[in-house]
Amino acid sequence: MAVSKRAQWQRYIDDALLKTEQVTMAAIHSIDGTRWATSKDFEVSPEQILKIVANITGDSNTLKKGGIKVGKQSYILVHHEPDRSVYGRRGADSGVCIVKTKKAVLVAVYGAGIQSSNCREVMERMADYLIDFGL
Repeated sequence: MAVSKRAQWQRYIDDALLKTEQVTMAAIHSIDGTRWATSKDFEVSPEQILKIVANITGDSNTLKKGGIKVGKQSYILVHHEPDRSVYGRRGADSGVCIVKTKKAVLVAVYGAGIQSSNCREVMERMADYLIDFGL
């Protein structure tokens, strides 16, 4: 029995991201904002994805001024790697890691007890994996 594409993307969320215990919630969207898979109770709007993509690929001044909006939360921009990624913090112990590939946007939130560098490593590795497959 064939597995649907949505179920395949959900496996990336569940098995490759959440099981590392370095990601609290995650989502994978296409660069046009279409949601491919997400963690339970984690809603990132297509409009938020489009804005993030525009800022990753262009000028990040909007994110510097207004922060990174993901779901119902806002994060202070702490790092922008043009055409690749943005990272943000919220308070002392949580943040967001967002990495863009050719066709996808990977969004991860981490919480208390998780080091930002660990979440970043997981997300960058997943992005590189997808890039290797033309995504």
